[in-house]
Amino acid sequence: MPILEDGHVHFGENRVQEAKNKWKLVDKKFSNIKLHFIGKIQSNKVKELFGLFHFVHSLDSQKLAKCFSKEENKLKIKLKYFIQVNIGDEPQKSGVAFNDCENLLQYCKTLNLDIIGLMCIPPVDKEPKDFFIKLSKLNKFFNLKELSMGMSSDYKEAVECGSTFVRVGSAIFS
Repeated sequence: MPILEDGHVHFGENRVQEAKNKWKLVDKKFSNIKLHFIGKIQSNKVKELFGLFHFVHSLDSQKLAKCFSKEENKLKIKLKYFIQVNIGDEPQKSGVAFNDCENLLQYCKTLNLDIIGLMCIPPVDKEPKDFFIKLSKLNKFFNLKELSMGMSSDYKEAVECGSTFVRVGSAIFS
């Protein structure tokens, strides 16, 4: 794959099984690959992420945090996490409510999870920049170093607002 040969190392996947099939062979040749899980996680699937993924962008509940902590302790593998915030308060989307984010962050710290930043997906029908600014301010308030926001259609605005990780797969691979 030319993108691997050119030195790109960070890739996102939103399905565990698809990632296993795709990256198992690639990992042997390109051992520096860093895989990011960006999809919704069911608690019974948490253990499948270990040994394949390095980052999780969709931690959104105490229940999931507890599952990740249990697997980290059992396997002696540490992952890096983004707390997914439901920035637009949309009932159909995953993510912790904006006002509950601090409680989840504190809970994750008690479990010794490596929370490196926040993640959001703004509402499709609204200007994303206002949501990006809001999440960026919260990220700074928590003194977190990374920020995961922006996709193929709005990554420029996200980067302007401080995003350090963007999800632009459809712009590259479609």
